[in-house]
Amino acid sequence: MRHILTGLVLSTAFVARAWAGQPTHIYGVNLGSWLVLELWMLPQGWVDMGGQLCGTDCSTCISTESSFAKAYPDTVDTTFAQHWDTWFTQSDVNTLKAAGINTVRIPLGYWIVEDLVDRPYESYPRGGLNYLRRGLGWLKDAGIQVILDHHGLPGVQTAQQMFTGSCTTNVQFYTPYNYRRALVWTAVMTTLSHLDPDFGNVFAIEAANEPINDAAQTPNYGTFQENFVQIIRAVELTLGISVPSSNLSVSVSASVSNNFTAALSETSSTTIFSAEVQAALSEAVPIIVRIGAAYGLQTIFEASPFKQSRTPLVANFMDVNWQYNNPSNPADVAIGPQAYDDHLYYSSAVYDPTSYMISICNLPQIQADAALGNSPLWFGEWSLDTQFNATDAFLYQWADAQKLAYSKGAGWIYWNFKIEISNLTNGNARARQWSYLEGLELGFFTQDPAAFHDPNVCAPYTNSTSNGNSNGMSNGTSSSTSSSTSNSTSNSTSSSVPISIPATGYRPLLYFMFSLLLLIFL
Repeated sequence: MRHILTGLVLSTAFVARAWAGQPTHIYGVNLGSWLVLELWMLPQGWVDMGGQLCGTDCSTCISTESSFAKAYPDTVDTTFAQHWDTWFTQSDVNTLKAAGINTVRIPLGYWIVEDLVDRPYESYPRGGLNYLRRGLGWLKDAGIQVILDHHGLPGVQTAQQMFTGSCTTNVQFYTPYNYRRALVWTAVMTTLSHLDPDFGNVFAIEAANEPINDAAQTPNYGTFQENFVQIIRAVELTLGISVPSSNLSVSVSASVSNNFTAALSETSSTTIFSAEVQAALSEAVPIIVRIGAAYGLQTIFEASPFKQSRTPLVANFMDVNWQYNNPSNPADVAIGPQAYDDHLYYSSAVYDPTSYMISICNLPQIQADAALGNSPLWFGEWSLDTQFNATDAFLYQWADAQKLAYSKGAGWIYWNFKIEISNLTNGNARARQWSYLEGLELGFFTQDPAAFHDPNVCAPYTNSTSNGNSNGMSNGTSSSTSSSTSNSTSNSTSSSVPISIPATGYRPLLYFMFSLLLLIFL
């Protein structure tokens, strides 16, 4: 609590700082369930593909990309190619651009770099990189900036979560072998971000989505964070990219000045980097060569001058307050541009509308993170989900209040850009509170993402636990009531029974308590 209260004196100008290449203020959406599929967002589509719905324990049926690949080894690539081709399209890009979205966060699994998959022990669909490149090209043409989010990590970073690609209690990410595979993935993605023209609008790479909250269960994660930064900067220094606030330098032989992969091989033996970074760089080189051959990038990777003026990528981490129990602070390992991500859902805490508004309107997280050097901070996942039947009138306010709170930092990225509408999602009940495009259609979100229905939406709730009356707000919303997403769970694959949304952890409850404590102290 001490850090949170101390951080309240920091200025908004400080916490909202943006790096070169980063939009001045982020108004974004996640492209969830595209290249890392989570069945709760498209349950009917998943069943149609051949997947299964298995209730509360996702490890007991075909519920993830890994289990699907093992069940259908001969057809998995074709089936997923159809999904990748249709879930995110040029039409979606056009719609997002028209809606004023300037940033997308793309969840990716380590398996998009196919050489990193330990076959046959590990199984995942192949061919995703081709669709990522195509989608990135569309986004670049639309002027939409991109964060590459390492969403599903080698070995699985969090138990019993579909977003990891393999639903299991056997969490193995926090081991030297899987840390190294994640670093190789980072080297490949950094290289593509700077040299592949289709990656031209990528400005940040996120190290790890939602690691285990208890830092005692993530041994050496701080070392991985340090190595993650070093990997990005090693590739960039090899490319001749100047990294602000860095004393590091890399020299490559004149004989390899027209061959990036050969130059990176030289860098891999540079002792200014840790042994883990050197090993990962060395392992990345042949993978980059094979990708170049597969996608017509050989000339760029191996036979062209590669030292040009570019902007360094932003190294992105979940904020230090994502974990508890003496976590490492990613701010301590910064070399050059760095930014922080927080995810705030209220779906695991049951409160009334007034409590929700008091909590969000007094959110202490931006200042608390800034006090620990975690700035700029953006909110990379959030939704309109509630644990009560939210009226349309409340969702207008809930959308405004969250946008207002998160815009005090570097901005926000909504989860998700769209949600399936089917019997398995209670019609549009789930999309109503989880799909940005559906929320825009229903009027909960303003057409201009920087605008608000009511910029004073938080006035009755700021610094007050007693004033929960919202009658004075003017947002022009309807007072009609619509039921929220069903959270009932089913073991059936029938197309008539809604399936549940996975639990989101303990943090929403903590935020509510933080907000109340803040009010008490003030």
